Amino acid sequence: MPIETLSLNRAHGGAQGVYRHISSATGTDMVFSVFVPDAAKERPLPVVWYLSGLTCTQANVTEKGEFRRACAELGLIFVAPDTSPRGEDVPDDPAGAYDFGLGAGFYVDATQEPFARHYRMWTYITEELPELIAAEFPADMTRQSIMGHSMGGHGALTIGLTYADRYKAVSAFAPIVAPSQVPWGRKALGGYLGAQENWAAHDAVALVQAGARRTDLLIDQGEADQFLEEQLKPQLLLNACKQAGIEITLRMHPGYDHSYYFISTFMEDHLRWHAVRLGI
Repeated sequence: MPIETLSLNRAHGGAQGVYRHISSATGTDMVFSVFVPDAAKERPLPVVWYLSGLTCTQANVTEKGEFRRACAELGLIFVAPDTSPRGEDVPDDPAGAYDFGLGAGFYVDATQEPFARHYRMWTYITEELPELIAAEFPADMTRQSIMGHSMGGHGALTIGLTYADRYKAVSAFAPIVAPSQVPWGRKALGGYLGAQENWAAHDAVALVQAGARRTDLLIDQGEADQFLEEQLKPQLLLNACKQAGIEITLRMHPGYDHSYYFISTFMEDHLRWHAVRLGI
């Protein structure tokens, strides 16, 4: 599974690369970024996965996330995939809306036409790309963790709850915690998965209520986030975790919105939290 290096830059005592490969999961070219600290020259390093939100590519966090200094200090490889398949043959939202289709894969394997062929982001994130990272980078795949923002926070939570033994830590910035109960999620899950009875495996609140367990979770949320009340609803996850006996830290931050100004402010906190659980 050869990869093409699109760019490679020195930063904070490590190498920031952007790569492209042909994905068997999506049937398209896929682009992802990887930061590798210099410490990886001496030993394999743990991997932190970062899943991005609606309209984003891997470039948003790569350019704005301010993670490299902390990753270099802590010895963490940071992997940022794209958010959906792309290409001329990849179907988009018929109305061209930002919350479905290109840039909005919602980290599921679509079963509905015309999306079923290419929109297989669950398989891409949980199977194909980890195999590629293990083969091409000095990664300790026995120590992985996952985080994300908004739609990517939804992906991190659902993947982390489903594969609790694989990911040593799970955190999120302003996640969509209950997509079955909010407009973004109902549109995406309905469009990709069909009937509502198929949605529960991709809804963090529903997973917890159905018995999925983790030791703990970390969530940061801006109180000035324009999507807080209609789309995100972190209190639903807080309540579900309390009822299930899952330790959850939900930090509400006055004045912070949904942007990368917010994410970059608390990125180091998350990485240090992950590092402890990864045994660093």
